[in-house]
Amino acid sequence: MGWFKKAPAKASDKGKLNIVEGMWVKCPFCRGIVYQKEVDKNFKLCPKCEYHFPLSVSERIELLLDPDSFQEWETDLAPADPLGFVDTQPYVDRLKVYQEKTGRNDGMIIGEGLVLGKPLVVGLFDFRFMGGSMGSVVGEKICRAVDRALKAQHPFLLVVTSGGARMQEGTLSLMQMAKTASAAARLHEARVPFISLLTDPTFGGVTASIAMLGDVIIAEPKALIGFAGPRVIEQTIKQRLPEGFQRAEFLLEHGMIDSIVSRPHLRDTIHILLKHLASKH
Repeated sequence: MGWFKKAPAKASDKGKLNIVEGMWVKCPFCRGIVYQKEVDKNFKLCPKCEYHFPLSVSERIELLLDPDSFQEWETDLAPADPLGFVDTQPYVDRLKVYQEKTGRNDGMIIGEGLVLGKPLVVGLFDFRFMGGSMGSVVGEKICRAVDRALKAQHPFLLVVTSGGARMQEGTLSLMQMAKTASAAARLHEARVPFISLLTDPTFGGVTASIAMLGDVIIAEPKALIGFAGPRVIEQTIKQRLPEGFQRAEFLLEHGMIDSIVSRPHLRDTIHILLKHLASKH
């Protein structure tokens, strides 16, 4: 039995994901109560602290890419259950719930598009699908996107929102760390630019592999980025962690990422990077 199987393609992202239904929403960062429409018209930013609320995949594509330029690939890949895994429910049943919820077979979307006229290959994690966890299909689709980027000699942009490896696939999920890291190495060897965009949250085995291997690593403001959660780390080292630990600003200060870019400036920033990196290619 394979790690993934073919499945009938399903409808793409079903519309834009609302943060909270109603007129008002509570910011999880500053705890302020803000007007929903004000958040929506401002790139899903909190008007009080500029916390970046979650975006759906369709909203992320609309934010980053030129209108109607995105062409999705490999929509028919879907996960199998080679381990016959059961926790509180069988893995196959859990998959069906998320497939119906998102209209997708798994949590990775790949394709090609344009950023202000510049072509690139794009991969996007869908956090709504099991927390954007990286299972065999997610890893396989990243590698297939890299293969296409290498063939076309187009830069690769990976937009990361993930809780880490998918425990329901066990070692097969952990293998994706090495598999995707090897794909990143192929990009580096071929001198094909790789931009990694880290959003809130980026954690676990995804952080420990493909997410941190870009030629340029960008993060959105206040994004949580790390491996284990802060509570686990504090219990392990028996110490209090520094203020702001695992926030994008802390990682920038300590040299773990290259830049923090707010949503209104992301497309222009990526366009500048594409022009600069292409000139070095």
